[in-house]
Amino acid sequence: MTSLWVGSRVRLRGIEPADWAGFMEFDSDSADQRAGDMVHPPRSAEGYRAWTKERAAAEPVGDRFQLAIEAVDTGKLVGGISSNRADLRAGWFEYGIGIMAGQQRKGYASEAVVLLLRFMFGERRYHKCTASVYAFNEASLALHGRLGFVEEGRLREHVFLAGRHHDLVMMGMLASDFARSHPAAVLPSGGSTGVSGPLGIGSQG
Repeated sequence: MTSLWVGSRVRLRGIEPADWAGFMEFDSDSADQRAGDMVHPPRSAEGYRAWTKERAAAEPVGDRFQLAIEAVDTGKLVGGISSNRADLRAGWFEYGIGIMAGQQRKGYASEAVVLLLRFMFGERRYHKCTASVYAFNEASLALHGRLGFVEEGRLREHVFLAGRHHDLVMMGMLASDFARSHPAAVLPSGGSTGVSGPLGIGSQG
């Protein structure tokens, strides 16, 4: 059995109520919070339980959804990835990703992004993926460069973090860029004896 959502390092899956402790640990690192969004006030354990329970029961809104990133070898939650905005008519979507501090530099982020892009380009027929990266986040800029994203613009002093304003770098990748950069990921190998129709299992999108 093969799954489009499973790679050699990570598995993308729905958020489960039991993930609350992992996300609480994730948010305990202020540098990680700032790199991906902004520093938020502390939330109670009950608040994280309520949030993960809500996320676990939530249905995707169009092609906007949130997924947990799980390490294949340990089964441990190592981060999250999401499709934040999607314009089906124009054919673009925006995504975000975060990997926990102790789980970085292990190839989890790059494989998770490739799995998401393979779904959005190959199954949902999107034409372009965009990502917004803080200019000070050199690790994220390097990651996106390796994946095949290109810098398309820069919003000067657009965000305020850690006491001063920072540029926001706009990154983009076309479906054709993805096909060239990741030819092995464009179509999963293997076939199926199943048929489409009312007995098919529903997808995220």
